[in-house]
Amino acid sequence: MSIFTRTNFVRRSLMLAAVCGASVAAMSAQTSKPAATMQSQAVSAPAVNFKSYTSPVYATSSVAEDAVSSSSSSSGAADDLATVSTDPLHLNAMQYNGRRRYGRPRYRGGNTNADGSNKWMFYGGAGLAQPSGNTWKYFTPSWGIQLGGGRQFSKNFAVPVEFDYDHFGLSKQAISNQSYIYTGDYNAADNGIDANQHTWSFSIDPTFTLAGGTTADGWGAYVLADVGFYHKVSSFTAPSEQEYCDPYYGCGIYAVNSNFDHYTSNAPGFGAGFGITYKFSHFSNERFYGEARYVFVDNSQRPGYTAADAQQNLAYAGANFFPANSNRTTYFPVKFGIRF
Repeated sequence: MSIFTRTNFVRRSLMLAAVCGASVAAMSAQTSKPAATMQSQAVSAPAVNFKSYTSPVYATSSVAEDAVSSSSSSSGAADDLATVSTDPLHLNAMQYNGRRRYGRPRYRGGNTNADGSNKWMFYGGAGLAQPSGNTWKYFTPSWGIQLGGGRQFSKNFAVPVEFDYDHFGLSKQAISNQSYIYTGDYNAADNGIDANQHTWSFSIDPTFTLAGGTTADGWGAYVLADVGFYHKVSSFTAPSEQEYCDPYYGCGIYAVNSNFDHYTSNAPGFGAGFGITYKFSHFSNERFYGEARYVFVDNSQRPGYTAADAQQNLAYAGANFFPANSNRTTYFPVKFGIRF
C-alpha cells in the first residue's frame, strides 16, 4: 500500500469517528433533559368543539400539579409545569373557583346613596298663586317664587327645606273699603290709594317620588306635604311728594307711591300637593317640574275696624284697620321650575 493510500484511509477514518462522536453527543444531550420537562412536552392541548363548548372552571392544571408533586426535578421545572393550562385557547380566562354572586350594584361616593340617587337635592321655580275660599274676597291672584333643597334619602324619598314667596293684590272692593276708612270716600282711585299683600314662608316638605324615582328617565310624579312658618304682610300706598337733590341739576320735587299703612300676621301653615317631572336626557341630573298645592295658614283672628263700622260711626280706639289680614288664609300656589 502506497503512502498516499494510507493517508487517505487515515483521513476518512478520522472524519467518520468525528461524525459518530457528534451524533452520540447529541443523543446524550437529549436523553439528559429532566423528566418533568419530558412530561410537560407530553401534555397536549385537548380538542375543542366550539359548537358544544361550555366554560369549565380552570384554576390550576391538575396535570401540572401531579407532575410537580411526583417530580424530583429543579424548582424551575416545577414552576414551568404549574403554569400549564388545560384551557389552551384561553376561552375561560375570567373564570375562577368559588365565584361570588353579587346582588344589586352598590354605588360608591360621598354624595350618592346606595341606589344611585344623589344625597342632596335642590330646586327652584316660579308661577302664580290663586286665593281660594274666603281669601278670594279680598286677595287677587298674582305671582310667586319657590326655592328649596335638602336631604334625599333614596331615589323615592327626600326631606327638603323650602322658602316660598307668594304675592297677591287686593280686590277692588277691599281697597275701596280701606279708602272709606281713611278718607270717608269709596273712590280710592281718586284718592290714589292702592294696596298689595305677600306671604312668605319657611317650611319642611317631605316628598315621595312615584313612577320610577329620581333616577328614572322620562316622566315622573311625586306627592308632598309641608308644614312651616307663614308670615303675611298687607301694605297700603298713596302718592306722596318727595324732594330729590342732584349735585349738578339741583333739587326737585317728584311723586312716588309710599307705604302709609301695613299689617302683619304670623301663623303656622300646612299644605299638600302633587307634581310631575320630566328628565331632559339620560345623561343629565336636571328635571323639569310643575306642581300645584293647597296651602292653609292658620291665622288667629284679631278684632279691628271695618268700612261697615265706619259707616255706622262706631267708635274704635285701636289701630287695626284691616282685620282681613289676620283671617285664616287658603290658596293654591302653582309653580314650574328645575330640580337637580
